[in-house]
Order: sequence, then C-alpha cells, then structure tokens
Amino acid sequence: MRLFRSRKKHAMYEDEEYRSKLTAAEYARSEADRQNARAREQYGAGARSQPEVHAPRRAGGWRKGALIYVAVFVGVLLLGFAFREMFSGTGDSGGGAAAPSRPYIAQLNVIGTIDGAPTVDLLGNVSGYDHAWTLSRIDDLIYDENNYGLILFVDSPGGGVYESDELYLKLREYRESTDCPIYAVMGSMAASGGYYISAAAERIYANRNTWTGSIGVTMGTMVDLSGLLERYGVKTETIVAGRNKAMGGEFTPMTDEQRAIFQGLVDEAYDQFTGIVAEERALDLEYVRELADGRIYTAAQAYENGLLDDFGDVYTALEDMQNAYDLSSCELTEFTYRNNSLLGRLLGIEAEKSLSALLSRLSDLFTRESGDVGALLKLAENRIPTPQYLYGQ
Repeated sequence: MRLFRSRKKHAMYEDEEYRSKLTAAEYARSEADRQNARAREQYGAGARSQPEVHAPRRAGGWRKGALIYVAVFVGVLLLGFAFREMFSGTGDSGGGAAAPSRPYIAQLNVIGTIDGAPTVDLLGNVSGYDHAWTLSRIDDLIYDENNYGLILFVDSPGGGVYESDELYLKLREYRESTDCPIYAVMGSMAASGGYYISAAAERIYANRNTWTGSIGVTMGTMVDLSGLLERYGVKTETIVAGRNKAMGGEFTPMTDEQRAIFQGLVDEAYDQFTGIVAEERALDLEYVRELADGRIYTAAQAYENGLLDDFGDVYTALEDMQNAYDLSSCELTEFTYRNNSLLGRLLGIEAEKSLSALLSRLSDLFTRESGDVGALLKLAENRIPTPQYLYGQ
C-alpha cells in the first residue's frame, strides 16, 4: 500500500501544470518524496537500511528559533514574578531610600548627563541620572524637618540648558527655604552643566584629578546632507510657513540669518551661565567671561581661578559642614535611586542588567542596518538643535 501511494504521488508530481503551482519549499519536498519512492522500488518497500532524503531547511531558521527561546525564557520569568508579587508586598514606590527619623545630612548624586530623558533599557529600567527623581528628592528634603544639610556629589559632563538650570533653581530653593547649607563635591568630572549646578553650593570641593570648568554653551553639530543628496540625485521638499521654520534641518544649507539666530540663542544661555558663576562665586563678571572660553580646567587651575574652595571628598565636606554648623550629631544619609522593577527584585539587579544587555544585543542583531545605508540613516536621524551646557559636543 505504501509503495502504491508513493508511485501515485510520483505520477502526480510529473504533471507540469501541478508542479508550476508549487512553492519552492513544496517543490523541494516533492523532489525528496520522488527520490525516496525510487529508493523503495530499488531496495524494497520494507527496506530501512537506506537513508531517506529530506527537503533542505530554510536558511535563517536559527534566528526565529533564538527569538522563540528568548520569548519563552522572558515569559517564564515574568510569570514567576507575577506570582511572586501576588503574595508579597512591593518596596518603596518612590524608588529611593527612606529618610531617617533622626537629624541627618543628605547626600544626593548627580552622575551622568543632566537631561530630562533618563536612559531606559528594554526592561524599562532607568540607568544613570534621573532628573525627575532628583528634583522629587530635593522637594522631600525641603519639607523634612530632620534634614539639616545637603552634600551634592557631581560626576557629570553637563547636559541640557533647561535641565541644568532647573536643577540649579531647585537647589537654590532648598537653600533659601530651609537655610540649610549645600556643599558640592566633584568626582572625576564636573564640567559645564556639572559646574553650573555646583555653583549653587556654599562650598565646592574637588579631587586633585578632577576636570571642571568648560563654562560655555554648544548647540551641537548640525549636519548638512544637501550636497550628498544632490550627488545621488535625491531631491527633498519641506513645506513651511515662515522662512526660518525648518532651520537646522539636514537637507537644506543654513543661511547667514539662521546662523545668527542660533548664535543669539547660545549667547543668551552663555550670559546666564557666566552671570550665575559671577554671583555665586562673588567674582567680577568680566573676569568670569575671561575664564569662560569653554576650556576645561584641572582642579588646581580651578582653585587658583576661584572656581572651587578646597580639595577633598564627600567625607571631607561632611566633616567641614558638621564643624561649621555644629552638626556633629547628624550622620550622612545617601539617597540613591533604587531599582524597584519587578524583574530586578526577582533576579537581582546584576542579573537583570545581564539579561537586559542580552536583549539589547538580540534587538541590534535583528534590526541593525549596515554599510552605507546604515550610515546614511544614522546621519539623517531627526535631531532637534538644543542649546546645552555640555562638555565634549
């Protein structure tokens, strides 16, 4: 019976009209069936010693398999976490350490680029500086009667003009509404916006290897692709109302008028920066303008120029604050962002970071553009020119 069916199928595949309707994969399987049928005729229907011919597998199947395995793995983890959360309470919803019930001096850290959009991985976890969280913690300190001072640790190349100024103003609000001191301590770098927020402190400390300064403003680098597009015969049109509406775009050359407009924006932010440094450091404005050519200063140079007060670390600042304000009974309490994600509490933070890194690599593998096309797409990303107090741009 099996041999009869094989011959019947063999005859059916000989029909040209039927074969033309088959897909490539179906035709490959039909060819395998034909070869298997011939083998049975030659060696007997019950022969099992001869290997059967199989249709070739489709290329690239490993990617689909990898995605399925990853999806199943993540699904199992999330399901386990969901059951765990049903039978256990969640942690601090605020994402930070609870304030002590005794008098204390707070420490807040500004580490990374100061911007309003924190880095979020594929699992939704925040890494680096979290602007909204930092502002919220300062608000908490303002209304906490047990708080008697703030040490601000800064290790940042700066960031956006808006975010740097918003944090500076919040620190000023803390200082003026509580009459509590703020001391700033610089890490390896407190440049541009990093120095901007440090200026809100009564005293500024730095490590002897700290880089600081970079008092200036940048709009970043604007790319003009119009010549490249013209070379390849690509034409673009942007419909606007107002001749400067699309200024800064990648597909049209910048005019002298538009260049002057952008220069006016950064000049105004520069005046604001130098004015704050002059006011907070009790320096002459013209002297500050001489210092503020955008250059980086070593800690020793910054000290000589009056941009910082002493050398030391967080504990140096703590001891000085305790002595100056009779706060020896106040201990230091560091407030750091706590990862309260479900997966983070289930696996542990380091395991979650490893899983997130793996997912990011897999995402890059399946979405990455390569070669000239990828480079052109990256250049043509829609970037909005934004003034920044940022070193290195």
